Amino acid sequence: MSDRPHDAALRTAFDAQAERFERSPVQSDRAALARIVAFAGLPPGARVLDAGCGPGLVAEAFLEAGAEVHGVDLSEEMIRRARARCARFGDRARFEIGSLLDLPAAPAYDGAVSRHVLHHVEDPRAFLAREAALLRAGGTLLAVDHTGDPDTARAAWHQGIERARDRTHVRNLSPGELLDLLGAAGLVELRHAEEPFDLDFDEWFDRGSSGEPKEAVRARLLAGASRGFTPEPLAGGRIAIHSWRSLVAGRRP
Repeated sequence: MSDRPHDAALRTAFDAQAERFERSPVQSDRAALARIVAFAGLPPGARVLDAGCGPGLVAEAFLEAGAEVHGVDLSEEMIRRARARCARFGDRARFEIGSLLDLPAAPAYDGAVSRHVLHHVEDPRAFLAREAALLRAGGTLLAVDHTGDPDTARAAWHQGIERARDRTHVRNLSPGELLDLLGAAGLVELRHAEEPFDLDFDEWFDRGSSGEPKEAVRARLLAGASRGFTPEPLAGGRIAIHSWRSLVAGRRP
């Protein structure tokens, strides 16, 4: 098990929020999960690495499509939930506690996927490079994440709110940055798709690992906007956050 300080912080945070994460509307949206599987374009029987697998929601979608999935996550509670969720798939589903960076660097997978993971990673270049190194020739790497604003000032406002809501947050990358990192990992035939989604402020905040009072973060949110993170006050005091996420993929030559 990784003893890196940031990994330890992630483990603690996601052990605590696993139950809320698993039932979050954004995380469990079956239509969005189906779009991830379709975008990957992997054939039935493909061997897939799910890096940062959480409670097995993405793994389940790939298993339902006929894949074999190996999930890895730092959180013991997330792995427990993934095993329970995917138990019906038998030997096609395997989950272990640990870091992607600690896996043996040998090409073994037809596909590698990480969803809503990169904004928690201190070195996304190294993370994606390791995923790419674990692919067989012709394999597909797919990363899905909330995107950041290319404008420096708006991005800084957004990231300040993200870190206030969750101490393990590092940075949301822009769509261009995500594609650049796949290219730097040696992947070719790069693809990008972008889709909107909405967060409910209260649900989103309450399942995080906050470092500031909720009302202070709410006030900061309502004072600005960015591409991919735009608040809209609703009736009854609720706030919708209109967001964008990117799906980026590439093939290992």
